[in-house]
Amino acid sequence: MSELVTAESALPPAPGAEAYLALDFVNSAIALPGGQFIDLLGTPEATNQWLTERGLAPADAGVQEMCTTQLRSLREHIRALFAARVAGLPALPAALSAVNDALSRAPTAALLYWDEKNGPYRTVPCPTNAILDRALATLAANSADLLTGPDADRLTACGSTSCNRFLLRHGRRHWCSIRCGDRARAARAYARRTQPKAD
Repeated sequence: MSELVTAESALPPAPGAEAYLALDFVNSAIALPGGQFIDLLGTPEATNQWLTERGLAPADAGVQEMCTTQLRSLREHIRALFAARVAGLPALPAALSAVNDALSRAPTAALLYWDEKNGPYRTVPCPTNAILDRALATLAANSADLLTGPDADRLTACGSTSCNRFLLRHGRRHWCSIRCGDRARAARAYARRTQPKAD
């Protein structure tokens, strides 16, 4: 069984990840019970697979370690921005700078091209050497959309102490998965049972 399959079977996507790729991205580093840690961007091959599954790179992109390192760095900066937003603290200037740098890496305007058969069409250029820049810009833009959009107030960290994932809160739910909710409830029950009785 591969590391990627193990990680994805361990936890389903957090609430909100279907609407915001940025949540899926920051949650690609997963803390598991017992101090285990799985990084879905841990190797160039795993990173290429993660990007391909999300439409950010072709399967044969040939992601290199340098690309993987840049993506992991952006992920940590976005995590810092999410954590600051959840805690109501000012953002770290380095995190803002990293996201803005990623936002400026890819053109946002669709350029005009002309096909001899079908005539004019517009598309954003994405030459092979710009795949990483485009992925970084897309992930940064989605993060900025979440942080500045109507769902920003729903952004929260998972309420399970050993979990490092973020989610969009729905009602009273503060956990990224049923597993984390069950662990938090079990920990509270254990704490109640082991507290000394007051006389």
